[in-house]
Amino acid sequence: MGRAQGFEHTTRRDGEVVITHHGRVAAVLRGRRAERFLDEAEEDPQGAMARWTGNYKHGNERIAKDHPRNRAPH
Repeated sequence: MGRAQGFEHTTRRDGEVVITHHGRVAAVLRGRRAERFLDEAEEDPQGAMARWTGNYKHGNERIAKDHPRNRAPH
């Protein structure tokens, strides 16, 4: 499975954490959620940002591409 890419995060003075994906705001975390995110992001920042924004592979992409409605018309 590919690694998450294109994420960045900044912490504002008021403690808010803003997560962007390819320059667009993907999430704003405040309070305890921001603290938990920062703790998790120390080990794997890209993966943590993907998980916290919901922008990660769910494991069903291969199955979904083979579904009849997703196949290219012949």
